[in-house]
Amino acid sequence: MHWCKVLLDKKTVGKIFSAIVLGLHPVGHQTLVKQLKDIKHSGPVLMEPATVPEKNLMKDENSPNHPTAKCKRGQWANKREFILAVIGEIIGLGNVWRFPYLCFKNGGGVFLVPYVLILFTCGIPLFFLEVSLGQLTGQGAITCWREICPLFGGLGYGNQIIMLYTVMYYIVILAWAFLYLFSSFNTELPWASCNNTWNTETCIDFGQNGSFYGYMNKNATSSVKEFWQRRVLGLSAGIEEVGRIRWDLAGCLLLSWIICYFCIWKGVKTSGKIVYFTATFPYVMLVALLIRGLTLPGAEDGIRFYLSPDHTRLADPQVRFMCE
Repeated sequence: MHWCKVLLDKKTVGKIFSAIVLGLHPVGHQTLVKQLKDIKHSGPVLMEPATVPEKNLMKDENSPNHPTAKCKRGQWANKREFILAVIGEIIGLGNVWRFPYLCFKNGGGVFLVPYVLILFTCGIPLFFLEVSLGQLTGQGAITCWREICPLFGGLGYGNQIIMLYTVMYYIVILAWAFLYLFSSFNTELPWASCNNTWNTETCIDFGQNGSFYGYMNKNATSSVKEFWQRRVLGLSAGIEEVGRIRWDLAGCLLLSWIICYFCIWKGVKTSGKIVYFTATFPYVMLVALLIRGLTLPGAEDGIRFYLSPDHTRLADPQVRFMCE
């Protein structure tokens, strides 16, 4: 079996790209001319057939007749795992709680107009740019930019810094979700009543029926809000008071980091198997939340608000900013 071996090494290609980026600069121009002369003297044929041993080839499950050369980096076992990984990246926590909130805050269904516009003009092109860079270079998020041009190496580091901040943001939300999950195993949901140690005298249980609610205190708070602020977050009186460590919440945060570590422990070999669950389970939960939301009181009002958009919000620049 014959494969093509390129005589131009990556170092030479990088020098050429650097010279091109330098433009009309004299030094860059001389470097470009020198590199082109070296390539010309190396021979008229830039590629020659080379024999690759059969043991160094790895067959693709989707294309058994077209094996690919084995790379040092891990590869997806099949296209299905890659597609599921992309789907799992698209459907996340933002679809469950952030997107409905943005629609409610920015005029209902009219929010979809700038959202879809930015999706097709910015979101999808940038997505294809990201996946095409990885497919073309076969490198990570940092080194793939160096393959295009050595001067672009800083883009990879900047991208990883943004990803670090994003992970630190979402991992806290996962810790909150774990705490709610563990709390839901109680016989009585702790946020459904005011008979808890963290509740105040102004706590109101809206699950109970009674006419006295017409005379309740203006400072009254719901049991759900007090569970969130006083039990989960443990908010202090002010910024001057640091507060204490929430050990149960810290344990949930540690559990979230451990799960994330083992999901990417062996690269795509492990994450490719986990996406079969992580990419499909969110859709099941979204359907369950949809059914539950439609059966709650006031569901018709929410649907009516969503289908009766406020077109005047399109002139608000804040709406376009939130779409991004």
